[in-house]
Amino acid sequence: MEPALVAGLWAGTLLLSSVGGWLVTRLVLRLASRSHDAGKPRPRAHHGPVLLEPLRVSDGPDGEGAQIVLRGGTWIGVLERLAVTGSLLAGVPEAVAVVVAVKGLGRYPELRENPGASERFVIGTLASLLWSAVCGLVALRLLL
Repeated sequence: MEPALVAGLWAGTLLLSSVGGWLVTRLVLRLASRSHDAGKPRPRAHHGPVLLEPLRVSDGPDGEGAQIVLRGGTWIGVLERLAVTGSLLAGVPEAVAVVVAVKGLGRYPELRENPGASERFVIGTLASLLWSAVCGLVALRLLL
């Protein structure tokens, strides 16, 4: 395959993975918040971007509390999808385990305190990882 075509396929796949994954993850989280077992969102007062008191009750994966605790999640997700798709395209699938480990360890203190945030984290991470893996594997198949 021509180098320009390979570069274009890489760039297109990384773009599809990062942007498309954002849309897919938002859709999956929205669907999860509508499920019969999701916590009911409760309005919560907070001061600025920092939660001043730990949330003890789950307000569901799409609740305000989960979103406050997991601030920065959109950008973390974009970087996660780029890393997963890129590692699969580069032929280093082991790097996916590193991405998952770093993300989980980095969020552990926040997740331990908030069940809604934990639920949102797991649902969002799985949706994001699945999307980025499918994008990477389909492109890899096209390259071979």
